[in-house]
Amino acid sequence: MSYLKFEKALMTNLEESLPKELLRTNRSGAYSCSTIVDCNTRKYHGLLVVPVPELDDENHVLLSSLDATVIQHGAEFNLGLHKYQGNTFSPKGHKYIREFDCDKIPTTIYRVGGVVLKKEFLFQNYEDRLLIRYTLVDAHSATTLRFRPFLAFRSVRQFTHENQTASRDYQQVDNGIKTCMYAGYPDLYMQFSKKNEFIFQPDWYRGVEYPKEQERGYASNEDLYVPGYFEMNIKKGESIVFAASTSEIKTSQLKKLFDEEISYRPPRDNFFHCLVNAAHQFHNRTKEDDRYILAGYPWFKARARDTFIALPGLTLSIEEADYFELVMKTSERALREFMEGKPLTGKIYEIEQPDVMLWAVWAIQQYAKKCGRQRCLENYKQLLLDIVKFIEDGRHPNLFLDSNGLLRTEGREKAVTWMNSTANGRPVVPRTGYIVEFNALWYNALRFVASMASEDNDTESASHLEQMAERCKQSFLNTFLNDYGYLFDYVDGDMMDWSVRPNMIFAVALDYSPLDQNQKKSVLDICTRELLTPKGLRSLSPKSGGYNPMYVGPQTQRDQAYHQGTAWPWLGGFYMEACLKLYKRTRLSFIERHMAGYEEEMAYHCLGTIPELFDGNPPFHGRGAMSFAMNVAEILRSLELLTKYKYQ
Repeated sequence: MSYLKFEKALMTNLEESLPKELLRTNRSGAYSCSTIVDCNTRKYHGLLVVPVPELDDENHVLLSSLDATVIQHGAEFNLGLHKYQGNTFSPKGHKYIREFDCDKIPTTIYRVGGVVLKKEFLFQNYEDRLLIRYTLVDAHSATTLRFRPFLAFRSVRQFTHENQTASRDYQQVDNGIKTCMYAGYPDLYMQFSKKNEFIFQPDWYRGVEYPKEQERGYASNEDLYVPGYFEMNIKKGESIVFAASTSEIKTSQLKKLFDEEISYRPPRDNFFHCLVNAAHQFHNRTKEDDRYILAGYPWFKARARDTFIALPGLTLSIEEADYFELVMKTSERALREFMEGKPLTGKIYEIEQPDVMLWAVWAIQQYAKKCGRQRCLENYKQLLLDIVKFIEDGRHPNLFLDSNGLLRTEGREKAVTWMNSTANGRPVVPRTGYIVEFNALWYNALRFVASMASEDNDTESASHLEQMAERCKQSFLNTFLNDYGYLFDYVDGDMMDWSVRPNMIFAVALDYSPLDQNQKKSVLDICTRELLTPKGLRSLSPKSGGYNPMYVGPQTQRDQAYHQGTAWPWLGGFYMEACLKLYKRTRLSFIERHMAGYEEEMAYHCLGTIPELFDGNPPFHGRGAMSFAMNVAEILRSLELLTKYKYQ
């Protein structure tokens, strides 16, 4: 039985099939994404979506979709599906789907009378090239295939509409054509492995509608340009490969290339393998050979905080320390450029956020545990010392070390933590002053770097850092610990935030904690009672003022809910770690049951991955970005911790 397989009954029921999305990436920033019935429901959907650095820093939809039509005895059966204004679906090709399977690569089986057609698609690694293979499994008479491409040539954040500016020019290339709708864009090459006839029949398909954008309160319709169609005969048992790319390829290579690319694909036949596949989709290798972790799909870029939080889970937890080192090499360059006040030469964003360096230290700490402290010393000792020194010397523009040993930041006017939603230009949650996770991370960093210095016989640095850590510990307890057994979320002068939020879990989960065992248990118990859901920790307790758990509606409404009760799986990862550290094997079955809540997501939203966040109330519906790096990473790290504690 396939792990990700859907039968005819689900595929032909659009209420069931339309919410299920499918993502494929090339590990270099480009992607292909739609629903499992090939009906685009977001403006971010498209068969070939690529970065165009010559234009801007966004991805661009070149090829929106490709409709295949089966022709027998002059009768045409269009397998495509589009949603138009007025809740109209056409041409309803989903009714011909018999099954869909995604264990190795996405595979759809269509049946039209006596014709059985199999469609498989993948994205070539490190190339802006989509490959689709059509195989005529069965047919009782002569069969022709027709392919009609729908072009957009627009940013993922915009729409295209019928206009006179769009170029209709095209040129014949090897078994296909190339075309470009607007100046500044790359040519789009559409080629087949078999000789075909291209019929130039330019037209605009008007009023294509994207319901996901409607839900989010945005504009939701556009017009797509169709330059014509390709047509060719196909015999029973024959396969034809279609390629859409920004560069030409010898079409004689397409069948071999498709087979080679399949051989590189790991199976998605269980929960763990799905997560590994999802982890690889966040990889981003640039032409300069820099390596990044994209924060999520479809709209996130490589953000510094997300990079360091996600990096251990996405690499170390699946035995890929080499990629950790590659990403850290790129990231260290950015960190040093920031510390030296130089312009950044890479594409890592928000590195100026005050907690980024603290998370970088945490990521390196995980590397030390996985790869050995000696290897960590060789690679990162100087970076660790330099980060601590940079903060201690007060050179960070928004991270200040006070005489009590705590770190202070200014967050009234601009969001500076992971809780970064804004309304009317100001933070929805104005966390400022002494922030609980900043100082938990700072204490952990001081103790970890001190231990590394000591191991390297740098006793002077070790002693100094231990003294700083002790001062931080006492002030942490005096500042954050309240009489109700949990930690204030932030303290700004005489103002203490009594909201019960998940950020205190880091003081329990980190390897070095300023809390004693009883204090840790008290914090963990409150997180369990008020914040824990089957999809991670809530961002705010239902008992706290302003609880708003449903991430729905227009942008302004969602901004207010973003960190006011929604549940986040990545926070759940640190909660699981805290549980295991405090209660060891006695909590194994509890955590295993919790993991089952994530496994059901593999077949529910975007197949094989975890969305950005969930509603904080039942039924805990997934929301936001379809695939989120920190969530995938922390679930992978939790699975690794489970295995460690189970067999230790």
